[in-house]
Amino acid sequence: MKERLRIAVIGYGTAGQALAVLLTRDGHEVDIFERVPTPGPVGAGFLLQPSGLQVLWQMGLLDPVRAHAAPVHRLYGDTPCERAVMDMGYSGLDARLHGLGMQRGALFTLLDQAREGAGQLHVGTTITSVDTAQGRLRDSEGRQHGPFDLVVAADGAASTLRGGVEDGMALDRVYPWGALWCLLPAEDWPHVQELRQRYVAARKMIGLLPVGTRPGDDIPRLSFFWSLPRADFERWQTDGMAPWLDELHALWPQASARFAHLQDAGQLARAVYRDAVMKRWHHGRLVLAGDAAHAMSPQLGQGVNMALLDALALRDTLRTHGAGEPALQAYQAQRRAHVAVYQRWSRWLTPLFQSDRDVWAKARDVLLGPMGKMPGGRGHMLRVLSGTQHGWFGALPLQPDFIQALSQTPATAPITAIPMRA
Repeated sequence: MKERLRIAVIGYGTAGQALAVLLTRDGHEVDIFERVPTPGPVGAGFLLQPSGLQVLWQMGLLDPVRAHAAPVHRLYGDTPCERAVMDMGYSGLDARLHGLGMQRGALFTLLDQAREGAGQLHVGTTITSVDTAQGRLRDSEGRQHGPFDLVVAADGAASTLRGGVEDGMALDRVYPWGALWCLLPAEDWPHVQELRQRYVAARKMIGLLPVGTRPGDDIPRLSFFWSLPRADFERWQTDGMAPWLDELHALWPQASARFAHLQDAGQLARAVYRDAVMKRWHHGRLVLAGDAAHAMSPQLGQGVNMALLDALALRDTLRTHGAGEPALQAYQAQRRAHVAVYQRWSRWLTPLFQSDRDVWAKARDVLLGPMGKMPGGRGHMLRVLSGTQHGWFGALPLQPDFIQALSQTPATAPITAIPMRA
């Protein structure tokens, strides 16, 4: 590190948490601003890919993560008649690689604990504007904060601050399809190392992802999701649970025992997705990270991984260049080169899995499997899956020591629940 900077991080999701840990460990003075009074996780579960796991390994968190996460070696999707549509395994890329299904509550707790109280966390504080020239913030109560040498907007997919990047916006739209989700007990679910999905054309998609345990709850769980157009959320609730559950059991009878735990609409949360593409990620002293910089649909499951990679890249460019334009330019160039191909693939794939375009879904069912068996196509698809595709033809390197650590039997590292700090 060339100099000690005063840095504001806005948002305490994965990107904001990882930035707070990495930047305070480097000796920077960090203030974190979170709009909710009691910070906590948003979402049920996600799939950590090798790219994001390598960041957690560099942060010294791989073993604590693995103590709660569930290893995922295969992604499999089929139709109600059990015709395979997608069947991909990490072993096709490297037998030592796999993903980790994890509850958001578990990762939130581990990152919050890793911060060790460093930095100043301001809860219940909504930042409404940023003076990009002076690095000053204004909150919803009219209070000013700063000045800061650097302001990192990590306020999520629906960021209100990315508009502060002058001439930066290329695209910002809400996807017409969202999802219902919750956590269910895994119990005797046989596919404990697989993400399982079931498709009805592109109109219906059901998923079950093993996500392990979380601090304070030792029951292994599955992350359940049901694809649904945003316009149908209210109709779904008005119709009641009975007809939906009948449909769910009919479409996936092999998972009926899991669905028996779905008894009340209040168990299920709603998820809405955005597609946000930025031509520029920074302006003056303001820079974007996480979904604020590159929101995309969840089809490739890369949101958490990209947030972790953003945090590490920004720390490294500050180490190399110090504060100022060169550091932010280097950060933007590095991360956009990785993110761009995922945003394009996500935009192209989403209508194949969440839309009313039945013809496209039929083409998906016919072509996706053979494409995954072709030498060139298979390698590309596996790199995209693992988060290691870099541009159209490159690969994000994974360090040999990390791959070796991932392949070893995880050490037992139980983590206890911790109170949120005010």
